[in-house]
Amino acid sequence: MSGLLWWILIGLIAGFLAGKVMKGGGFGVLMDILIGMAGGVLGGWLFNMLGVFPGGGILGSILVAFVGACLLLWLVRLIKKA
Repeated sequence: MSGLLWWILIGLIAGFLAGKVMKGGGFGVLMDILIGMAGGVLGGWLFNMLGVFPGGGILGSILVAFVGACLLLWLVRLIKKA
């Protein structure tokens, strides 16, 4: 159970930061968490494919999730705009 709480916490932080950096009208707390968690998966896959490893711990996890969440927000807004 504690692992799930860490994923939610990291997702919340990454989604919140990505929403602030990417500007625009936010999606709310729940969507920030979901985007942050999905961004963590996307960022983890992307960093792994590029052979980039930002380090372990919570800061490395937040960085990876943040980058993935920014990419995901960019894609969602691009699709939403079309």
